[in-house]
Amino acid sequence: MHSARPQPGTPAPAPRFAYPVNLDLHDVPVLVVGAGRIGARKAEGLVAAGARVRLVATEVSEHIDGIDVAEVRTGHFESADLDGVRLVVTATGHADVDAEVSRMARARGLWTNAADQPDDCDFILPAIARVGRVTVAVSTDGASPALARELRTVIAESLSDDLATLAEQLSDERAAVKARGESTEHIDWTERVRTGIAETVRGPSLAP
Repeated sequence: MHSARPQPGTPAPAPRFAYPVNLDLHDVPVLVVGAGRIGARKAEGLVAAGARVRLVATEVSEHIDGIDVAEVRTGHFESADLDGVRLVVTATGHADVDAEVSRMARARGLWTNAADQPDDCDFILPAIARVGRVTVAVSTDGASPALARELRTVIAESLSDDLATLAEQLSDERAAVKARGESTEHIDWTERVRTGIAETVRGPSLAP
């Protein structure tokens, strides 16, 4: 039986994944289950963020080549694979397996992401555009990862190296204020930031 479509004018449901955070994963042990194209992409992003990735998969594909994971175990997922990790990403391509990994991880209080299965996730991964220390993340609450990726691409076109330089300049200016023993919380940075952005951001192209 198909669920009824929302009537026009019906308010959209409240987003499930409504609290964005940026994690410090440097030297944090993370488990990735699955080593196909999607699992490799997840592992690559985690390694780039500094995580120590433990990879478990029945088959390790060529997509993993060149990714500096800390540990690889070939075989079926086991409960012991969760020992000592703080975050879990499962992307085996088998919905029942990913759901079981998620269930076991959640039972241990571990935050879990199951690729393309929002119901089995505690968190989802946004599409990211990054230049220097400036990171822009786009999420559709799991509704359409393709839309999130395309929006990320449009936004990325407006991010220049000068914007990364601006972030460093603003960091230095904040540090100088603190060095004088003053608080940065009482300074209105609006005009300084707006002027800097206007000088550095390229206009995105929406043409096909």
